[in-house]
Amino acid sequence: MKRYIALSAVAVSFVATASLNAADDLNGMFSEGKTGGQVRMFYIDREYQGSAGNQTHRGATAIGGHLKYETAELNGVSLGAAFYTTHEVDSRKTIDPTLFGKDDEGYSILGEAYLQYKYKNTTFKGGRQKLVTPMLGDDDARMIPNLFEAYVLTNRDITNTTLTLGHVTKFAQGTFGRVYNAAADAPNALLSATSGYSFVDSKNHVGSFTNVGTYAFDEKTDGITMASATYTGIQNLKLELWDYYAHDIMNIIYGEANYSWKCLVTDALKPYAGVQIIKEDSVGDEFGGKIDSTYAAAKFGFKIESFDLSFAYSKTGENSAAELADGGIANAIVSLWGGMPAYTQGMVTRHMFLAGVEAAKVAASYNFKDMGANLTTVAYYTEFDMDANSGYGLERTASEAGFDAIYNPQALKNLQLRLRGNFPRAYAESASGKTGWNEYRFIANYNF
Repeated sequence: MKRYIALSAVAVSFVATASLNAADDLNGMFSEGKTGGQVRMFYIDREYQGSAGNQTHRGATAIGGHLKYETAELNGVSLGAAFYTTHEVDSRKTIDPTLFGKDDEGYSILGEAYLQYKYKNTTFKGGRQKLVTPMLGDDDARMIPNLFEAYVLTNRDITNTTLTLGHVTKFAQGTFGRVYNAAADAPNALLSATSGYSFVDSKNHVGSFTNVGTYAFDEKTDGITMASATYTGIQNLKLELWDYYAHDIMNIIYGEANYSWKCLVTDALKPYAGVQIIKEDSVGDEFGGKIDSTYAAAKFGFKIESFDLSFAYSKTGENSAAELADGGIANAIVSLWGGMPAYTQGMVTRHMFLAGVEAAKVAASYNFKDMGANLTTVAYYTEFDMDANSGYGLERTASEAGFDAIYNPQALKNLQLRLRGNFPRAYAESASGKTGWNEYRFIANYNF
């Protein structure tokens, strides 16, 4: 709490400084500002498969995006704001909820409203903003991303090192989290809480800035204090270490290392590898229950000109029968605020964070730029070996295959067209059978 007060005091100080120096050039600060944004159209179609009933065929089309304005700097100070919106264009009788807000309706939100101050190698940003970090993220997979109220200080005084200190107070869930419907039952709540979203309600808790503890477990807290160090001083090596202290919930340590090197046989082959570790422990009042979980993952891949092939493997600790009966969270990786950094995640299947899951993924991509086309294609396959005490359905092997194609027309440089497909099997299993689906998405993004 003391860190939060200190950062707030810094923000007030910067506002005062801006006021003192704005008398002569305030007009220029706004007249020289920049406006930008994105128009997004999103079509989604999902047809369920399998013997577990619910042969639903759902879909929707939405249009929206965001409009952003940021002033020019005045003595290092700038202001920014962004307005986000989504609206229905068309839908089936069974609507896909992930493009809209509460009650499956369109909505708008002032998603960004911040003050930023830059001094030499230090930047402070306070207010509503996007965050893209391993365990707090925008997860921009549908129409409106996750957004945060936060106070973040970044420094680069140390060569090849970026240091970050911040405090997050509120979370505004975007549209994607509605797919998990955490309030429906215990398995859905667990899946939501290990896939980046609320343990209590991810369907209706959307489109408003809410205390991070209230959002996660319906218990108000003092927020999340985070610190990180990123080092790139060794050629071809990147090291990251993050610590997130979610007051009265848990402490999260995230570490990642990525390295690439030259092949001794041929310069055309460019191998790379990475490892990531997540360790979570409950703290304070333990609003999320007892948490003592670990996730470890590794990946290996290589590039040959425009072709990239990679393999990844991950494992989480197992629950005992007693821990499963207590909700299944104990040895699961709990990710409640949009963080989804796992090497082994699928496009939609995120079972690798459930307890006792071994996951493997193979992915291949090809960039057609050498053939004169601004087209990139990706194909992948993932498997999740589910433990009997995972908490999400029966013991089984879930899988997901999928593809992604991104095209940037040369005639319209700011336009991106994207076609995606995912085909999970045995995503869930109960006594009545298994459930999967075929899903297709078409997205058009125009940046301006």
